[in-house]
Amino acid sequence: MRLDKYLGNMGCGTRKELKMVIRKGKALVNGEIEKDPGHHVDPDKDQVEFMGQIIGYKPLVYLMLHKPEGFISATEDYKSETVLDLIDGYEHYELFPVGRLDRDTEGLLILTNDGKLTHALLSPKKHVPKIYYARIDGKVTDADIEAFKNGVHLEDGYFTMPAELTILSSDDESEIELSIMEGKFHQVKRMFESVGKSVMYLKRIQMGGLTLDEDLEKGEYRELTDEELELLQKRD
Repeated sequence: MRLDKYLGNMGCGTRKELKMVIRKGKALVNGEIEKDPGHHVDPDKDQVEFMGQIIGYKPLVYLMLHKPEGFISATEDYKSETVLDLIDGYEHYELFPVGRLDRDTEGLLILTNDGKLTHALLSPKKHVPKIYYARIDGKVTDADIEAFKNGVHLEDGYFTMPAELTILSSDDESEIELSIMEGKFHQVKRMFESVGKSVMYLKRIQMGGLTLDEDLEKGEYRELTDEELELLQKRD
């Protein structure tokens, strides 16, 4: 990989800017000044230093975001703020959200530039569970548990995959957890509408083996640890 491309991929500047700065002797490869922007660098073996800082090469990045309400799960939008508007310092990675959370839904959202992992997490064939906590307007019953277990028809005729509903409390307003394998548009809300109830509050708390970090405030994010990434990648 060219030295200027290496540094450009790591967000150190544009290729044009980097060529100029490298020629001024501001880059070191393995401790030696390198003035050739086209010098070949091995990301796995060479140590690159730029403007006095060691620049490690990390082509893929994985962020855990505690998504607040009011933001849409998209890379750009002309009318509304997106989840990427919450992220600073990772612009050069061209991140995208893994799936979507509705504008008024909170909770765990993964941002990455790893398309292969994204496909694996979102494909219904992979059976990756997404677990939600919700407050429901209405009394959730054992009949709802059974209905979700067998799959329900949504208003457009779509028949959902089996889902696991757990009742945390049941009254005029109920608290539940719901594990689904799919991610259809407004799916959790539409599933409860199919049994005559409505979702008042919705928060995703888990995806696969990865659980939302309770220390992250709404709008905060951090990179996944190696252990968390392994949980996310783990397949039964």
